[in-house]
Amino acid sequence: MAISASGFYGLSLEKMMIDTLGESLEAEDNKVALVLDAYTPNYDTHDFFADITNEATGTGYTSGGQAFTSTEVTLASGVLTWDFADPSWTSSTIANAMAAVTYTNVGSSATDQLLLLLDFVTAVSTSAGTLLVAVNASGAMTLDYTP
Repeated sequence: MAISASGFYGLSLEKMMIDTLGESLEAEDNKVALVLDAYTPNYDTHDFFADITNEATGTGYTSGGQAFTSTEVTLASGVLTWDFADPSWTSSTIANAMAAVTYTNVGSSATDQLLLLLDFVTAVSTSAGTLLVAVNASGAMTLDYTP
């Protein structure tokens, strides 16, 4: 099936809403990892980083990805926004990254909760360059919670 759209992982969202996730979205140790198009996300059943297959590899990329920086959750005018600094891998040689997967960093791949997959639509590669994931200027996620 492969990657065909961005989306939140439902089980983790449910846990956040009922306060059992055990990690804040603003935690600066939450992580972002790169995956290839061969990974098929299941937004209803994948909930831990251990469910991720086909993680990207290459020079300048560490398995498991990197920690977020500048994370913020804000509320304004009936909209909840989650944002973080654009992650980048400098001086990297990475082939065919298709998406970025965000997840909590609470212990191990069996306990780190999946949060959000950002689909690149087209695979990206670097050759001794910088792979930059440009997060939407309005935030990685916005939720309009008012009718």
